[in-house]
Amino acid sequence: QVQLMESGGGSVQAGGSLRLSCAASRYTYSAYCVGWFRQAPGKEREGVASINPAGTFPVYVDSVKGRFTISRDNANNTVYLQMNGLKPEDTAMYYCAARSRNTWNCHWNAGNYNYWGQGTQVTVSS
Repeated sequence: QVQLMESGGGSVQAGGSLRLSCAASRYTYSAYCVGWFRQAPGKEREGVASINPAGTFPVYVDSVKGRFTISRDNANNTVYLQMNGLKPEDTAMYYCAARSRNTWNCHWNAGNYNYWGQGTQVTVSS
């Protein structure tokens, strides 16, 4: 069982930056795919970014490419989502999630993420 805890959310103006962190309780976190997801009010949850266990293959949804960067520090069991150039449409609850299967392809469409954090709110004002 992996317990995940997000932090770093907040309120910023458009064009600002935030860095989200996802800390894991399990030392084998380095063997897991990790993804960031978001859900805005009235909308379905969507995958935002994912990263493979080695941290060498990040994947992004088109709407955040060039603005968001996912990275991981396996020594400290933490995955980050650096968000620059934030837009009002980025406003959502952000969740990190992990899975230990299908780690050769960590895209959120390539398998179910079965460990989830509680979420952290990101609000971007215009």
